[in-house]
Amino acid sequence: MNKKNSIENAGGPRWGIIALIAIVVIVALASLAVVNRVNKVTGELLSPVQSLGTQAAKVLNPTPTVIPDPVTIIHNIQALARLETIQYTMEKVITAESGHAEALEFLFGDKLLLIAYGEVIAGIDMSKVEVEDLVLKNGVLYATLPSAEIFVAELDNEKTNVYDRDTGLFSQGNIDLETIARQAAEDAILEAALDDGILVQAEINAEHYLSRLFKALGYPDVVFEFADE
Repeated sequence: MNKKNSIENAGGPRWGIIALIAIVVIVALASLAVVNRVNKVTGELLSPVQSLGTQAAKVLNPTPTVIPDPVTIIHNIQALARLETIQYTMEKVITAESGHAEALEFLFGDKLLLIAYGEVIAGIDMSKVEVEDLVLKNGVLYATLPSAEIFVAELDNEKTNVYDRDTGLFSQGNIDLETIARQAAEDAILEAALDDGILVQAEINAEHYLSRLFKALGYPDVVFEFADE
């Protein structure tokens, strides 16, 4: 009897420990499940937040989009074969006045002083060169070129201005006087360039340029002639 009781007494604490361990394991598993659920829920909550943040960044910092207008307006197409070989930039002083008797100038006169700036460009129009104008004889290339001509003779309107103007006591001023002065200045600049030999220099420069070009193409010996127009 005493032996049986001792066995029962010895088994009691043992089962209690086993039960305690079982309870601890169950609680631990339940806690782990709760943590996993919390992490899962937190991840599910963070994912939309992160997505919303990305969308907000795209709204606040959009990528630039360039859309070209599909319509292109071409006003003019012109093939140019001008060989511009010299340019003059010139200044000219022009005096223009309305025609009145000298004695009446202080009453009805109109006079202005124009400081004109302009340019004159000359060269050779290569579109006028024909096949028969280039002849090869004994290794020498004979090239007949059109005479030099003026391509541009115009004022620089931004720099050209009226320096002084004097009108009479009863004069309202000639509204066309400045226009007349500008036209006269343009003609004077062209005339000055021609007097200085711009066309001759244009032909000389053309020879130098075309000599280098023909040499690069395999024709080292070239004789130039200019047609008379």
